[in-house]
Amino acid sequence: MIYAVDFDGTLVENQYPEIGEPKQNVIDFCIMRKEQGHKLILWTCRAGERLQEAIKWSNEHGIFYDAVNENLPDEVEKWNNDPRKIGADFFLDDRNIDITKI
Repeated sequence: MIYAVDFDGTLVENQYPEIGEPKQNVIDFCIMRKEQGHKLILWTCRAGERLQEAIKWSNEHGIFYDAVNENLPDEVEKWNNDPRKIGADFFLDDRNIDITKI
């Protein structure tokens, strides 16, 4: 499975442009999924230096991504395309709504 993971408000409390307090339950979830062989994509609006800070922070907290703000390399090769829309099975985001409750 592929998990697209937002940073601000999801892995950490939203304090952008600073990095907020860690959300340990989400960090643990991501680490566990990665250990189970799933793929992680960092899916964030951060760019430049702020993006590098988020990647470094994630690595320091045990989260290592298979891609950052782009599709997985094998998916790009498979479809011969890397559209702006990230392809994932699950999206972890603080602005998500549970459509099953609508």
